[in-house]
Amino acid sequence: MTPPQVGRTIRVRIDRGPTTGTVPGTGPRGNPAANRAGLARPSASGPLMRVDRRPGVGAVATGAGRPCWRAPRLLGRAPLPADPRECPPLPSDARTALEDGLAALGLDDLPAQAVADLEGHLRLLLAWTGAVNLTAIRDPLAAVAAHVLDSLAALPLLRASGVGELLDLGSGGGYPGLPLAITLPARRALLVDSIAKKARFLATTVAGLGLADRVEVAAVRAESLAADPHHRERWAAVTARAVASLPDLVEIAFPLLAVGGVLVAWKRTGIDEETRRAMPALVALGGGTLELIETRAPVPAGHVLVACRKAGRTPAGWPRPPAERARHPW
Repeated sequence: MTPPQVGRTIRVRIDRGPTTGTVPGTGPRGNPAANRAGLARPSASGPLMRVDRRPGVGAVATGAGRPCWRAPRLLGRAPLPADPRECPPLPSDARTALEDGLAALGLDDLPAQAVADLEGHLRLLLAWTGAVNLTAIRDPLAAVAAHVLDSLAALPLLRASGVGELLDLGSGGGYPGLPLAITLPARRALLVDSIAKKARFLATTVAGLGLADRVEVAAVRAESLAADPHHRERWAAVTARAVASLPDLVEIAFPLLAVGGVLVAWKRTGIDEETRRAMPALVALGGGTLELIETRAPVPAGHVLVACRKAGRTPAGWPRPPAERARHPW
């Protein structure tokens, strides 16, 4: 099948493949359970691994009135800020770029608190990134376009799909998951990053912004979530930005998506080969549609959103363990 070309939105129907037997064009990978005899299927995990909330590590849930949040200490360093108000304000040019960018995206009607939260998240990211490598972009003006506005490029798609709950894979510094959770606004969101120091930043930011009632953080691998019945095929949307190749993302994300849910991946133009290799994975894990959506200014040039909508149930046994995915890529 010829992959879609970027430049206009094109829908490609991927017929749902059989849940057993060989998927055409994929060789023996179509039936992981049958072809991995002796390989243990994922077992259901316990409660989510949550970042440590002890005093001096992350959150302190005690104190009169509203909770008092204490910044963590990392490797003997001075405590890092846990409240956006403790961070330097954004320069005036960065604030103007954020306001202009929101207007260009048709989001100039966002509540003032949502805009303040977007700004507060970025201020915390820039304050932390000297101690924790969260982003290579240290200039606030560049970060507005590369992180905040780029993340919000998917907001119209998610709103049109009626998404109120989302899971963000490989959240890192919180993009795109946290800006999307703020602006949807999501009833429930889960930011997933297996690296503890990044998860600690995310938990601190969520608490500092006062979003802990609807945004959670999990320091766990996606494969473990996919084995948990509380998360397997339960999410309306899964987002992923700069995480993995599209075939791997489909294999990791589709087991978490409910039927009818959508995987949104941030990619760059020129992904024809990557798109072609993702199609057998779409067939094997439930079928559906694949759509390429070209982004426009103020999002950085050359970016594209890939929306994969899930049509049917994902068979047991997916996703494969990371080592097996590396041995037998799509």
